Amino acid sequence: MAAGFQGRASSSGAQLIQGRRADRASSTRNLSVTQDSVAEAKPVRCAYAFRLIQFSAVGAKHGENHMLKKYRLLALLAAFVLAIAACGSDAATDETETDAGSESTEESSDGDAMEEEDGDAMEEEDGDAMEEDAMEEDAMEETNSGDFNVGLTYDIGGRGDQSFNDSAAAGLDRAKEEIGVTGSEAEPNADGSDRAQLLQLQADNSELVVAVGFLFAGDVVTVAAENPDTNFAVIDDAMLDFDNGAVPWGDNIAGLTFAEEQGSFLVGAAAALKSETGTIGFIGGVGGFGLIEKFEAGYAAGARAVNPDIEIIPQYITQAPDFDGFFAADRAQEIALTMYGQGADVIYHAAGGSGAGLFEAAKSESESSGSQVWAIGVDSDQYNTAGADFQPYILTSMLKRVDTAVFEITNAQAGGAFSAGNTVYDLSVDGVGYSTTGGYIDDIVPQLEEFKAGIISGDIVVPTEP
Repeated sequence: MAAGFQGRASSSGAQLIQGRRADRASSTRNLSVTQDSVAEAKPVRCAYAFRLIQFSAVGAKHGENHMLKKYRLLALLAAFVLAIAACGSDAATDETETDAGSESTEESSDGDAMEEEDGDAMEEEDGDAMEEDAMEEDAMEETNSGDFNVGLTYDIGGRGDQSFNDSAAAGLDRAKEEIGVTGSEAEPNADGSDRAQLLQLQADNSELVVAVGFLFAGDVVTVAAENPDTNFAVIDDAMLDFDNGAVPWGDNIAGLTFAEEQGSFLVGAAAALKSETGTIGFIGGVGGFGLIEKFEAGYAAGARAVNPDIEIIPQYITQAPDFDGFFAADRAQEIALTMYGQGADVIYHAAGGSGAGLFEAAKSESESSGSQVWAIGVDSDQYNTAGADFQPYILTSMLKRVDTAVFEITNAQAGGAFSAGNTVYDLSVDGVGYSTTGGYIDDIVPQLEEFKAGIISGDIVVPTEP
């Protein structure tokens, strides 16, 4: 199995999301209109003004960061001023000169004012229309079309696990609808011994094979080498050979990893802000291989950023190489009930399908004790997937946008832009985050957003080890 997994993810290699943003920002910055060319003639001056409006609008809709959006808005405002100066004011001047011989000075002034107002309104309408057109054009550039098959190969549990696999399935569903691809889905047997066989079956019929989970890493390296005309992507592994300078394992292999510690920091802060006992818990599915420890480390750091004296009770269901901890809801329920009994009133899980046991425990403990206790979900917005009976007990969820990663790599394949190496989805690109469904954390969102801004800026560095 490839060394490194999530804990050794690197930002080297293909950076699909950041690359597109950088290209688009660069193209905007490089636009220039010389003063001499604008001065040559009124039609040229007007055309340049509206062209600047159009380019200022492009890109504001599709995921740019806050600062870039601000600069685009300033550019758009400046472009409108230029448009008025270049077109509307000249039109008003021409009208004044035509009427000068037959109207009084007062009437001419009134006519100029009405002309200017009408011109401003028309230019504003034209500018809005052009902005919408530019955004639509940008959207079309962002989403490619492709007539090929994507072989999505789930981790054990498959579609319907209400967590990790379901998020990947949502990405494939979106790609089918927006890009036009077809999809084939496969799931390993109970012990995962047929992973390589499933990958080869998918490669036989797919241009792109996406493997959901780091446990596929070693088999992907082998199968990809035997299928050089098929591209492969692995969720949760950087797919870099760290023993040889962190180069990609193959030209047709990409890694899609996440900054889980950053999203976990935010839900850890939420847990501390909402805890009334000063004690919170963490349930990890499987420990000992570096991935789930990132969730724990971020969660603890976020909680202690709010309350340095908070007590945190961590426990893992199993230790690697026993990965049954991701599919043991009964064990998670037992652990959670014990933690609630020890005074914890908020528990966060990073345990895959075992998280269902946490939700059961939160419900039963709240009902039996008469005191509200909370659970925090993971990967997807589990308020929406766990069932109505459990919604009153799910405080928030740490969002890990596996769906976005699956869609983005499919879109890159459709556009001929697949690139080997690792792409990291972090807070800066909304690759991780937190949910607000249910409204239970609405009152603390401003504080969480401050923490988020600090992480993105680099003022807060989140640890990856407990």
